[in-house]
Amino acid sequence: MFPETRLRRLRQNAGIRSMLNTPLPGPEKMIWPAFVIEGAAKREPIESMPGQSRLSADQLLIDLEPVVESGIGGVLLFGLVEDSEKDHTGTAAYHENGVVQHAIREVKKRFPELVVTADVCVCAYTDHGHCGPLTTNGDVDNDAANEVLAKIALSHAVAGADIVAPSAMMDGQVQAIRTALDANGFDQTLLMSYSTKFASAMYGPFRDAEKSCPGKGDRKGYQASYGDLRTALRESEMDEAEGADILMVKPSLFYLDVLTRLRENTDLPIAAYNVSGEYSMLHACAERGWGDLKGMVQESTAALVRSGADILISYWANQYDELFRN
Repeated sequence: MFPETRLRRLRQNAGIRSMLNTPLPGPEKMIWPAFVIEGAAKREPIESMPGQSRLSADQLLIDLEPVVESGIGGVLLFGLVEDSEKDHTGTAAYHENGVVQHAIREVKKRFPELVVTADVCVCAYTDHGHCGPLTTNGDVDNDAANEVLAKIALSHAVAGADIVAPSAMMDGQVQAIRTALDANGFDQTLLMSYSTKFASAMYGPFRDAEKSCPGKGDRKGYQASYGDLRTALRESEMDEAEGADILMVKPSLFYLDVLTRLRENTDLPIAAYNVSGEYSMLHACAERGWGDLKGMVQESTAALVRSGADILISYWANQYDELFRN
């Protein structure tokens, strides 16, 4: 006890602090989420997400050059299509030459060693903005959605994706996708499930970027409730039993307790999705002079690793050298 014990001795200079601190994650731990649009030479800055843009495949390749050079582990692709291509079931999401399928092929051609993950959902491809076909009473048809999700995942695997990542939060989606992949010879394609994904208020900038807001209602009937931790954790347990290779918690900063509990309950790798609202929140704070952006980014990222995340899906990834290199 004090005065014999003086804990300040352990942090008295930068050298000692560096020796004892858990290091910040290397770039290889990060995946950059990118928004892909149709066409060529297209770049649409996203006002609500500074530093991020909607990109045609050729522009994505340009932006990936420094990202790959910095050592970032992978990219997570989200696709957007014109309203005229959207329908009730989201068929454009699994077209052989769809926007994401094309981007996967182009990225793997230019950067064959980069890990390419494709988001598997239909909310940006349906005319109603929900994550699957609707029943006559307006609810998402869970089993019909699984059939569509399996087709999407298979189309991504055929295009060359290393990882498929279902985000629709349908019961049985992992089993449906794993069965389809294995039946078609893609037993080595990894499946990273958005396994504990909450119905969060932190997705606003993403929905702006993806133009994927539901036309009516919300997604609380299929995304996890932040007030029901036990069921949220059961979602990940069931996805692990169905064959998921990697589990995910989304959002991340408001759910550090969930990350820690999940880490205690599984030996699977865990990804933390540092979502758009968390990203834009720190930007807004820094823009108003209420905090140093680099310091806030490093501190919040360290919290995710400390809580148990192995993989960080982060919009900070395309700015790694600027924000994480000291």
